Amino acid sequence: MIAAVRLGVLISGGGRTLQNFLDLSEAGQLKARVVKVISSGADAYGLERARKHDVPAAVVCRRDFEGTEAFSRAITAELDIEGVELVAMAGFLSLYRIPARYQGRVMNIHPALLPSFGGEGYYGERVHQAVLDYGCKVSGCTVHFATNEYDAGPIIVQKTVPVRENDDAHSLAARVFEKETEAYPEAINLYAEGRLRIEGRRVRVLPSRSNEG
Repeated sequence: MIAAVRLGVLISGGGRTLQNFLDLSEAGQLKARVVKVISSGADAYGLERARKHDVPAAVVCRRDFEGTEAFSRAITAELDIEGVELVAMAGFLSLYRIPARYQGRVMNIHPALLPSFGGEGYYGERVHQAVLDYGCKVSGCTVHFATNEYDAGPIIVQKTVPVRENDDAHSLAARVFEKETEAYPEAINLYAEGRLRIEGRRVRVLPSRSNEG
């Protein structure tokens, strides 16, 4: 039996993705347990979600630190307190400079099909409006290993949705988020099962042991 991965979640807002993790974990459908929530703002509703589930939480505001390095060290210290094994960025809007010991252990989800419509400044409905403005016929979401560059890490899981003729940024965002609730847990479960191998820019998904032989 696979032990649940100790999961730390970084948030900046409402925490819908965090709630998805909490619900799936309690239902036995996520092979991870949220043991720490870190918010970049004290007013993030995700902190209330953590409180309701008795998950330790901390606020680490970027403006309280002189630079990215000090800010990132504070985040790492909070993760270390709970012995976090995997970090999931869930709408986290600040750059977290990942220390060497956490390389390959931090995931992020982006509401578009990377490498398109990614990078600094592409977040929230800005992404979906850019997709619409470009005239794309499909969009989706991407789960990737995070690096010290926005939206640039190796891709783990992608899921697609159609872009409809009558879509606006809000309706497209809602459809993409439905796929996010599937893609992120899938990536976390693959990690928990030891089935992800980073090979340069690619992530190889190894077969499950039940399928071997």
